[in-house]
Amino acid sequence: MNDDAIRLVTIGRIFRRRWRLLAIVAVVGALVGHGASLVFPPRYTTSASVLLPGTWEERELLTQTEVATSSVVVDRAAATLGWSGVSGSDLRDQVSAKATDGNIIKISGTADTPERAQRLSDQVAKEFVSYATRIANDSADPEAAGELAALQKSVKDTSRRISKLADAADPGQTVESVQTRTELEKLRTALREAINTLEQADPTEDEAKNMVVMGSAARPTGEAPPTRTQLIAGGALLFFLFAVIGHLTAARMSRRLRGEGEITAALGSALLGAVDVPVERPMHRPQGRGPRAWIRRLLGLDVRWDLPTPRTSGDEASRQIRYRRVCSRLRDQPPAPRRLLVVFPEGDEIARLAAGQLVVEAGSVPSPSSSSRGYPMLRAVAVSVSRPMVPDRGYESGALVVLSPGSWTAAELAGIAEACADAKHAVVGIVLAGPVRATRSDDHSRHAAVPAPAGLDGELDDARGVTR
Repeated sequence: MNDDAIRLVTIGRIFRRRWRLLAIVAVVGALVGHGASLVFPPRYTTSASVLLPGTWEERELLTQTEVATSSVVVDRAAATLGWSGVSGSDLRDQVSAKATDGNIIKISGTADTPERAQRLSDQVAKEFVSYATRIANDSADPEAAGELAALQKSVKDTSRRISKLADAADPGQTVESVQTRTELEKLRTALREAINTLEQADPTEDEAKNMVVMGSAARPTGEAPPTRTQLIAGGALLFFLFAVIGHLTAARMSRRLRGEGEITAALGSALLGAVDVPVERPMHRPQGRGPRAWIRRLLGLDVRWDLPTPRTSGDEASRQIRYRRVCSRLRDQPPAPRRLLVVFPEGDEIARLAAGQLVVEAGSVPSPSSSSRGYPMLRAVAVSVSRPMVPDRGYESGALVVLSPGSWTAAELAGIAEACADAKHAVVGIVLAGPVRATRSDDHSRHAAVPAPAGLDGELDDARGVTR
């Protein structure tokens, strides 16, 4: 198929001609989504917030989130909760943590009930704060703390001695005494700054000890996604899209011939013209019986969706001119055939109507009061594309193939051409029949005598006055 398969007008054509099938497929998808919601029970999620006071770098916050979801914290929470049949490994997939603005870590818990989700989040938050505080306490070095305290005491003693030295200096206002007191004061200030720097050298440990849980987690009021409604809607939408994509894929992979050059090459003959067939609605495939045919009609599968919408029909006179031109070209072929078979594929309703109109126009049953205008006498024959068979050559000296484009593959048309050759009928030409929109003025044309497809026995149809 050409690029028409991916145009928006083609999508609209699928919606118009396959809406029943698409609706049923969407309903099936919704039922599948509902079944999935029964397999996967509803889940509820809530979060507890833990505040980390002080200044924290991004990598430090990331480390704390990993600690909050570590196996140690989750296992302790599972042991405290004491849910039967639920271990720490089971809860590990139900707990998550992330850092937000303001040095806040949100710990989320998911469970099958709102109460369990709330208890899980609160307990994991408590265990996280407890474990982080314990790590901070254990990481402290007792020897370093003692050395820091001794250093602070030594700095204080030194500061007192500096003060005494400053007081004992020459109380006069000489330049030397002022410089001495200034230098001593600078020394005391430097010692104080040094001790403050030592005290602030590792603030993370103290900040970790000040972590606090910001209240209990809120009890969830709704299910966590995907909810049952989301599963049902998602299943319906997914199946609907698959159905549309399947139509487009089938159209792109279709081998039915649409171009005149492809059709003439498959049949090995020249195109004699194109004729119009007025229709009121899309033409159906052969009407069958039984459950399968009824289902096809119910789903709209008996109507081709990939055929373009029929264009508006002209008047009856313009359509008859097209048929007469085809008959004239048949008459003018050297040598002029006197009798021809009009072969059309079985199941091609458009081609059947066009073949019948050609038979009528050519005057295949002339009466004493009518003239055949020298046109060849035509006899319509339906040929099965699955097992093509054409009557053996008798009075007819050739075959005229009538078909609608976009309905048959090259192999099917080649089979019809081979059947004509086996019956010693040369294909003298091809006529393409296309549907057009019928108008009220076309009522008489729709009720015109159209020959029934001829069988292979050559019986006479007295009711229609044509040879079968």
